[in-house]
Amino acid sequence: MPRARDPRAGRIEPGPGQESVWDYPRPPRVEPVAARVTIELGGTVIADTTRAMRVLETSHPPAYYLPPDDFAPGALRSADGSSFCEFKGRAAYADVLGGDRLAPRAAWFYPEPSRGFEQIAGCVSVYPGRMDRCTVDGEVVTPQEGDFYGGWITANVVGPFKGAAGTRGW
Repeated sequence: MPRARDPRAGRIEPGPGQESVWDYPRPPRVEPVAARVTIELGGTVIADTTRAMRVLETSHPPAYYLPPDDFAPGALRSADGSSFCEFKGRAAYADVLGGDRLAPRAAWFYPEPSRGFEQIAGCVSVYPGRMDRCTVDGEVVTPQEGDFYGGWITANVVGPFKGAAGTRGW
């Protein structure tokens, strides 16, 4: 059986004003974000906030969590299913609606997160690759690769990032 590649071997050294996901903690940390965060779907801004939080976890670009009140009315609809995070607990899912588009199960939230993650209780994160556009202080976000993680990559975050092919064992 081939050995998994050591992800730290390809670590990108952060430049001025940048941070490496390899310096993020495990277990993850929640921190408030002073930036303006927007989400667009179906040609419509469905969320706009300056009250976001981000979760920082080793090898992952940050996931941004927004207060549900900062989404447009009707932009979120409860969806079936759940998943479990060893750190944050059980996640629930939501469909995201904007303009003439529906993105099934494109958002998730923790109704009752585990101890240490109470700050994100009920706050909503979206998969940026399933939206038309997500921004942080006007910068368009690059979605994390893969179909499970929902990280938001901006110019100030360097990897390599978990999620791409061959990173499952990281």
